[in-house]
Amino acid sequence: MKIDGISPVEAQLPVDSVAARVASSEQTSTQGAAQDWTSFHSDSNSVQALTSQALNSPEIRQGTVDALRQSVNSGQYQLDPAKIATAISNSSGE
Repeated sequence: MKIDGISPVEAQLPVDSVAARVASSEQTSTQGAAQDWTSFHSDSNSVQALTSQALNSPEIRQGTVDALRQSVNSGQYQLDPAKIATAISNSSGE
């Protein structure tokens, strides 16, 4: 079936650049193999600051680990099922 022209309603819709790229890609794929592409832009100072912070952080917070181990071994570490359930339900929406 051949469709000539564009309906007036479609002509009034804003053109989205992503949609235009997809349409262009679809046309290319009918002519040959389509190419995938991506780009990543970031603020290099921000990336460097985060990298530095991560590298300067201790891998293991030994004091916290030791305190937790002592609480578990002495039987003082108590789990609260309600708090665990709340934390799980709050984190599942992220």
